[in-house]
Amino acid sequence: MFLKILLVLVVLAALVLAFASFQPNEFRVERSMTISAPAPVVFALVNDFHNWVNWSPWEKIDPAMTRTYEGSASGVGAIYRWAGNNKVGEGNMTIVESHPSDLIRMRLQFLKPFAATNASEFTFKPEGNQTTVTWSMSGKNVLLAKIFHLFMNMDKMIGGSFEQGLAQMKSVAETASK
Repeated sequence: MFLKILLVLVVLAALVLAFASFQPNEFRVERSMTISAPAPVVFALVNDFHNWVNWSPWEKIDPAMTRTYEGSASGVGAIYRWAGNNKVGEGNMTIVESHPSDLIRMRLQFLKPFAATNASEFTFKPEGNQTTVTWSMSGKNVLLAKIFHLFMNMDKMIGGSFEQGLAQMKSVAETASK
């Protein structure tokens, strides 16, 4: 009986690994929103990590989260480190590319609850007195991530938070530009 149970478990594990191996090697989550504010106003909310407390969806999940800022005050070289509860985790972001009112790229490193390094990007497209902001995160799917994605959809898991953050960014930027 024990051997039959063991055999079933081995077959199930082999099936999970087989299905996981066919998952994409990369993932990308992206959301956009048009904000009634000029691009420099919206850009400043992202380019300076000190402003994230006003719009980031994760800031409200754990108000007791610890934050530290290092490197440049804003733009390339700015670093933001956080440590919070199990919903926020622990990690850091570093701005690696910053073009005023156009593009911000970051290296996003998660330490807890799981280790991962991803790329995050914000693009800003001015359209008259409005700006369309696109927020994306992408990364590689190693085997463990592929197995995780069999049970959890990254787009559904992160996309809602991006939508919430962009809506809060919209509120902050539109209030600031009035």
